Amino acid sequence: MTGGPGAVLVLGEALIDLVPVGGDGGVRAARFGGAPANVAVGLGRLGTPVVFAGGLGGDGFARTIEERLRDSGADLTLCARSELPTALAVAEPGAGGTGYHFHLQDTATFRLPDLSAQAGLFGAVYVGGLAAVVEPAASAVRATAAAAAEHSLLVVDPNVRRDRTLGDDDGAAALRELCSLAHVVKASDEDMERLWPGADPEESCRKLAAGGRLVVLTRGAGGSTAYTAAEPPVSVPATPVDIVDTIGAGDAFAAGLLSRMGASGSFAAAPGPQEVRDMLSYASRVAASVCARAGTEPSAP
Repeated sequence: MTGGPGAVLVLGEALIDLVPVGGDGGVRAARFGGAPANVAVGLGRLGTPVVFAGGLGGDGFARTIEERLRDSGADLTLCARSELPTALAVAEPGAGGTGYHFHLQDTATFRLPDLSAQAGLFGAVYVGGLAAVVEPAASAVRATAAAAAEHSLLVVDPNVRRDRTLGDDDGAAALRELCSLAHVVKASDEDMERLWPGADPEESCRKLAAGGRLVVLTRGAGGSTAYTAAEPPVSVPATPVDIVDTIGAGDAFAAGLLSRMGASGSFAAAPGPQEVRDMLSYASRVAASVCARAGTEPSAP
């Protein structure tokens, strides 16, 4: 296991996205996915030491997932393994973004290890997404996140998903609880609207930041803004790009943000305004590298 103050532990799901081919909903390609897995691959591609802790099954999809993670440089020592199948996410791209229908139950994907005892061995711990709201993974995520909040830098990316399989509130209560524990929250404007309905996303970010957090709000083509308790908000425009595919762009942004934080030593210290601007700019360029082509693997600016 590759731990240490410059390493990131990513706890969450690695699954398969079934994505329409050429706009034809009747023909779908199986694509590596899961927000935490995308972040782990992104961190590896950007040169940040990363340990991915997910649930890997015994089918062909699981072997594809493992190969992709290993090729990126992610350490898989802490993954849980079983002979159960891999979870599937059926992607439904539309004018308002990409929606999903999930096939999650009785899969290896959400049999996650409780890593609360190991959380303090890393500079940062990243959690969020489906694993934070789907049991039995959610219990492991909560325990690990609570330990990381005490002994490391806890980074939460809620990645709110809407689907009938997730319960009446789509897991929003669990994600709000994780945000309250976090030192860093990275969320889209849609995430914030779903977590705090009826509230202005920027105001919700300010309230979270007032508790001593770094809160980064992304708005797609509208760029990103960082909020802290002590300084005025810092905004950076989106990097111009000819868009081919936006799936995975938010995960690439998160990987870029974390990679830059680790490189500057900000896992252990509160970044200043100029450092925050540099991190946002770098993350924006990493996200643009994903939007410029099909696939979710970023390249370093």
